[in-house]
Amino acid sequence: MKRKHLRLGMGFRVVLGNARAQAAEMVLTPGDAEGGPRNRHRGADQWLFVVAGTGRARVNGKRYALRTGSLLLLERGDEHEITATGREPLRTLNVYVPPAYTAGGDVLPAGKR
Repeated sequence: MKRKHLRLGMGFRVVLGNARAQAAEMVLTPGDAEGGPRNRHRGADQWLFVVAGTGRARVNGKRYALRTGSLLLLERGDEHEITATGREPLRTLNVYVPPAYTAGGDVLPAGKR
């Protein structure tokens, strides 16, 4: 068993994981974005849960509103960008299956652990 108390501090940070999955917290200040029109995870699905705030997800060219309680499943290969659109920071918990990042936050090649 592993356990972690999330701080939800600014930026992106891998917080917990094992060989099969990992969790990361991401906090974006209003107007900031993470990812981009070509951003994708070639080897992992990403579950994104909005803990607080509002934002917008652009997934494969389509836009989706995000708000507290929103849950997205970004499947491996989906191109995506997340933008904070509200007055408060957008705070998310992200789960990657299998892991998509090293403990330091660097992207893992597809299919690597």
